[in-house]
Amino acid sequence: MELHNMKPTLGSRKARKRVGRGDKTAGRGENGQKSRSGFKNKIGFEGGQNPLYRRIPKRGFTNYGSKLYKPVNLDSLGTLEVAEVTREALIDKGVIKAGDKLYKILGNGEVTMAFKVHANKFSKSAKVAIEKAGGEAIEIPGPKEHSKKSVKKVKA
Repeated sequence: MELHNMKPTLGSRKARKRVGRGDKTAGRGENGQKSRSGFKNKIGFEGGQNPLYRRIPKRGFTNYGSKLYKPVNLDSLGTLEVAEVTREALIDKGVIKAGDKLYKILGNGEVTMAFKVHANKFSKSAKVAIEKAGGEAIEIPGPKEHSKKSVKKVKA
């Protein structure tokens, strides 16, 4: 036996249906949506039956009002070697990314220098550690949010 003589076992390879080759219904069956020209099958469409992705139960919940703070530990502040730790300084040194809007200083690690740290939030242990080393923990507000109070109602 040689490679050019080998063939698949009979019945293991089925020929594809050649649609539109001149018989009465052109291989599309009888009537129905799939027999018409221009039919496009939407992903997940089950012929009008309630599709699977709507039948199965949904779990979980996404709170759009929650704020995600990027954690920054005290030991990463020690590697910065600057007197004043700001958002720009953290971005320049690669501690946080430019897309991280909010960040929180956490108390993991030790502070050896006196820092002036600007952050959106501080953990209690981080604040104590910074002030114990002679530094200052300054809380800055996050980006402005749209509130219902700021929207004025206009009478028509």
